[in-house]
Amino acid sequence: MPRTYTSAIVGSGNIGSDLMMKLLKDPDRIKPLYMVGVDPKSDGLKRAASLGLTSSHEGVDWLLAQDEKPDFVFEATSAGAHSANAPRYLEAGIHAIDLTPAAIGPYVCPPVNLASVENVMNVNMITCGGQATTPLVNAVSRVTEVPYAEIVASISSRSAGPGTRANIDEFTETTRDALQIVGGAKTSKAIIILNPAEPPLMMRNTVYCGIGAEAAAPGTLQDEIRESIAKMVETVQDYVPGYGLTADPQFDEARPEWNGMGRVTCLVQVRGAGDYLPEYAGNLDIITSAAVRTASLLVDRIEAKTEGAQK
Repeated sequence: MPRTYTSAIVGSGNIGSDLMMKLLKDPDRIKPLYMVGVDPKSDGLKRAASLGLTSSHEGVDWLLAQDEKPDFVFEATSAGAHSANAPRYLEAGIHAIDLTPAAIGPYVCPPVNLASVENVMNVNMITCGGQATTPLVNAVSRVTEVPYAEIVASISSRSAGPGTRANIDEFTETTRDALQIVGGAKTSKAIIILNPAEPPLMMRNTVYCGIGAEAAAPGTLQDEIRESIAKMVETVQDYVPGYGLTADPQFDEARPEWNGMGRVTCLVQVRGAGDYLPEYAGNLDIITSAAVRTASLLVDRIEAKTEGAQK
């Protein structure tokens, strides 16, 4: 009978609560045991307790003092907090899935590079914008060189909690780096917009990829880029059903003012699953969905390694 793995969620805010609801959909695979925060009045901790989790406002000190340690910890706090906690998780032998932009462990975007990541004790989920855009940059770079990629992530201001607002610099830097390390671009830039519109708008992302003149012109290479983008969108939709392009990829032929590059532009919308958060909070849904998918794939790797050692 397959073993059930256990987890703790550190951070009792919106992201932590959404994670909990997603994990509770399949508790036989990865069971959420603990919810940890620092505010004794936290609604998230109360909600977790009502759903059967053991919750505490005494932080990571309390978690690591428990006799039953979790197999996984989902860090949904801040970059600074994870920087302090990561060595402690490692010492305790707990796999850390970091949803902050601390960028301590290797960047992971499940459909792109998880299989190639060697250090799986502490993986970083980049950012919400990174999860939405690096797959598309990678889809293009699989076909042709991408000398430059730029993304603009627009999210509803109402979906940006204190953690997001406190880590804007880390968001742009981590996303920029992931466009190169995971996406495959040579250089890159990331921009985030907190949109105060009411009613709230869904997460939308614009992805620009600079490409060579031949790839930007109609022809076989352009067709291969379209096909690669379409396949990647389908792959992401497997765990984020609300992920999709709002228009076909748009190609602009090479121009001298673009250093001789052409361009392909993808317009992406992310509708949240509504597990805990409203549909417009697709920015939070895509990173929690990616974290749960990553944990599930890591379980596959752990079990495969165990079976291999037993043969």
